[in-house]
Amino acid sequence: MVQAVFNGVVIAESDDVKVVEGMTYFPLDSVDPDVLLESPSTTRCIWKGKASYWHVQVDDDIAPDSAFAYAEPWPLARRLVRDRVAFWRDVQIVRD
Repeated sequence: MVQAVFNGVVIAESDDVKVVEGMTYFPLDSVDPDVLLESPSTTRCIWKGKASYWHVQVDDDIAPDSAFAYAEPWPLARRLVRDRVAFWRDVQIVRD
């Protein structure tokens, strides 16, 4: 089982993760939607496409732009990142 943890709280958990370029992508349905706050931030990857970001919030603690996903990934990345969310910065990835 792989978990995404922020401030000691498990915010995502799954055995079905994909690691792409060192980032762990969780299925969307494995992420607690209550911890994600939409962010205006976006980036572009040359082979995955446009990424949208969310702030992660647990209680009063916020990790800005610490979750991201590709809503419409480009063809080479579709099987890897479609319908998945990755975490970074203040979110810890824990593997058992």
